[in-house]
Amino acid sequence: MQLLALYLVFLAPVVVASLVFDRLASQRIESDAKAADLAVAHAIAQETNTSLDYALKSVENLAAYPPVISADKAGMEMLFSTLMSARPDVNLVYRLDARGIMDYHYPTGPGSTVGTDFSFRDYYKQALSTHHPFLSLGRISPTTGQPVATAIMPLWDSQGNFFGLVATNIKMQSLSSTLASIVAEHRPEEHFNVVIIDATGNVIAHPDPAFPLTEVSLDLPDVTQAVLSGASGNRILAGKDGTESLFSYVPIPSAGWGVIVSRPAATAFSTSQAAHQGALFTVAVLLIVGIFFWLALARLVLQPVERLAAFSQKIGMDEDVPESQRSQLTALYERPDQIGHLNRSLTRMEKAIQARLQELSTLLETSAAIVSTLDSQMVLDRILEQVERLMDIKMCAILALDEKRGVFRVKTSRGLSQRYVEQLSISPTEPLSVTMRAIGSGEPIQISDTETDPAFVASRPRSRSEGYRSVLAVPLNAKHTPASALLVYRPDPHVFTQREITLLTSFANHAAMAIENAALYARSDLRLSEQTRRLEALIQSLQDGLVLEDLQGTVLYANRRIGELLDLTLEEIIGTPGDQLINRLLSKDTGGEEEQRTKMRQAVEEALAGRGPRRVELVVTVNRQTRYLALRVFDVIGPDGTPIGRGQILRDITRDREIDRMKSSLISTVSHELRTPLAAIKGYVTTLLAEDVVWDSLTQREFLGIISSETDRLSKLVNDLLDMSRIESGNLDVNRAECSLGDLLQRAAHRAHPSPLDRMVINLPPDLPQLYVDPQRIEAVLRNLIENAAKYSGDSSPIVVSAGVEGQFLVVRVRDEGPGIPPEYGERIFESFYRLENGLNRLSPGAGLGLAICQGFISAHGGEIWLEPQPKGACIAFSLPLDQVPSDQTAEHSSLEATSKK
Repeated sequence: MQLLALYLVFLAPVVVASLVFDRLASQRIESDAKAADLAVAHAIAQETNTSLDYALKSVENLAAYPPVISADKAGMEMLFSTLMSARPDVNLVYRLDARGIMDYHYPTGPGSTVGTDFSFRDYYKQALSTHHPFLSLGRISPTTGQPVATAIMPLWDSQGNFFGLVATNIKMQSLSSTLASIVAEHRPEEHFNVVIIDATGNVIAHPDPAFPLTEVSLDLPDVTQAVLSGASGNRILAGKDGTESLFSYVPIPSAGWGVIVSRPAATAFSTSQAAHQGALFTVAVLLIVGIFFWLALARLVLQPVERLAAFSQKIGMDEDVPESQRSQLTALYERPDQIGHLNRSLTRMEKAIQARLQELSTLLETSAAIVSTLDSQMVLDRILEQVERLMDIKMCAILALDEKRGVFRVKTSRGLSQRYVEQLSISPTEPLSVTMRAIGSGEPIQISDTETDPAFVASRPRSRSEGYRSVLAVPLNAKHTPASALLVYRPDPHVFTQREITLLTSFANHAAMAIENAALYARSDLRLSEQTRRLEALIQSLQDGLVLEDLQGTVLYANRRIGELLDLTLEEIIGTPGDQLINRLLSKDTGGEEEQRTKMRQAVEEALAGRGPRRVELVVTVNRQTRYLALRVFDVIGPDGTPIGRGQILRDITRDREIDRMKSSLISTVSHELRTPLAAIKGYVTTLLAEDVVWDSLTQREFLGIISSETDRLSKLVNDLLDMSRIESGNLDVNRAECSLGDLLQRAAHRAHPSPLDRMVINLPPDLPQLYVDPQRIEAVLRNLIENAAKYSGDSSPIVVSAGVEGQFLVVRVRDEGPGIPPEYGERIFESFYRLENGLNRLSPGAGLGLAICQGFISAHGGEIWLEPQPKGACIAFSLPLDQVPSDQTAEHSSLEATSKK
């Protein structure tokens, strides 16, 4: 049925294509016939239009001559005679005056015209209302009895007065002669006809001389109306006798006339009808031949192929073929053609398929055993069992490299004696071993007869004792495990066929996969564990807190940073609802207003619910310190794009907030500290420059002293900023030199502002060693510490500076009895631009850089600076290493890595 459908699919397009071609060819032939007739009509119309245009141009030119305008008969005679000699189709040229009376005509002889008054003519009346040349309707000339048309040119003066016309009578008989010659070119049986009609539809040119011109109008109202309206085209119309004719029509624009070409439709489309009949005959022949071809094909090919198909289906489904069906195929078995060859091939294929199905079933069982377990020993035993059953082999084994001993040993075997298995040991360097040759070449190697093969001489006693005469070694190609091979033995001399080798190679590949799967599983398990540990260590080392929750909001994972922020262990966090962790964090004292805490809690709830921004800033207290945290909530998306949980990241942004504070403090402090000395300098300079006051030298000196003091203050601030910049960028130069701490203290106290006066007490032991430091930097440290003690300890409390050797360091302490510094600010006072907010600080000028600069200078020398607890007042101490002995007299540049880290 499919072949029949295919045959019909082939035949149907041919038939349809023939009919479509017949249709298209008929349409094309009809279109060509119409185009040919229309082309003839166009040619006649164009030629006639040219002739009439020439006639109109002629009278238009005559109207421009002075003799015609002035009605000079002698002049008109010469003009008119010249025109008639040049235009044989003109039989009369004349001029009428304004009343329509004949002024002159040519020829002038009697009989050339009848009458003198032509005012009754339609063309005269039309001339009274136009200034352009035109053609009259066709009419029969009273003098010649032939159809004529008149070309008229009205005469008007410059004032717009009509004073006559000039005209020529054109003989229509010349057009009829032209039409007759055109018709004569066609065969008479075609009944080809051409006529020219005027604006009223009357025939004014006809190929038949006996046709009564200008007296007959065509009984074709549709065609006549169309061509006189300026249209061109083709129409097929039926006559009174029912015969259809093809009419082609083209207008003549210059006269408003038309050309009509006609002939019977049967004649015009005779070629199309013949082609149509030929196409029908071809389709009929094709159908008849197709039926006979189909019957022969069904008997000789289709029925035998159907029997063979049923036979092959039985073979493919591994079903028994009934005897009746086999008897039907007996006659086909001896056929010499392709059907017989196919029958014989199917019979051989039936036997081969049975063997292949058994092999395939065995290989599938082996594959199932490989994927069902990772126990390679069990899989290898199963593979050898299948080899033994499928290939009728009684002895087989798998040899693998024993990496500890460096030799190949039996990994598993079947049919071999225990003694043989235990004693078999093959060195990798043994060149004649069939196992080593197979592994080395990567191809199966066989010994068809161990008794005659010279390469097996050394192993012949072993083969005799075990009882085999032929052996085949197939390498196991595994990349990630030691080399190994599959060996099969036969008790008789045997040449292994290519099919046997291919089948054993498949078993060897299965064995290699089993061994490699077990090895790769062990490696991947180890690697996965290692990657898991690395990932765990990486996440646990993050400075940001991380929490992962399931879709129900229960915490599945958290890192150590979250535990530090919440003061909980990871065991306490895992399994806890994520909302409770944030609530615990928010329950810590934030130090802010209650309204601020409420807004913060509300923002967190909206972020967790997904209704608001997913990033919220929190202010909490951790380890008695105010910390700024940025909470970001995100969805955990699975590989298929569906959400599988939610995550939270807590990032400590306290440092960022501190930097912002430092920036603001820098702008505020520096602008204030710069403005104050500048205002004083400006004020006193302006006072000194005043012209209306004369200051005495004492007052001027006082003012200049203040200006100098404020300039020093301004210079100190700029120097502090430059030192702080060098410290933070790591570009501070330390120029070491040997010096005495006592000298440095004396200079520092002398240059301190405000001066400690005589309330400063210096306690230095007499055996204090010399220092190898940058004198300028250490003097600046001492001066800053003395100035701070003088500013904040009052005017009368003592300032005590002491020093001593502690281990490898010299420790210096500057103590005062002022209000002191709370212990919780012990580290923050060394930050840039940080000042304690108390009444004393607000009254004392400063930019908050002194202690930060001190820390930078001390760190550059390898020492430390710190705040020591005091029951009263404050004590700032710093240490300098004593083990730095000068190596030469040149300046040494010290790096600021310690300072940068701080």
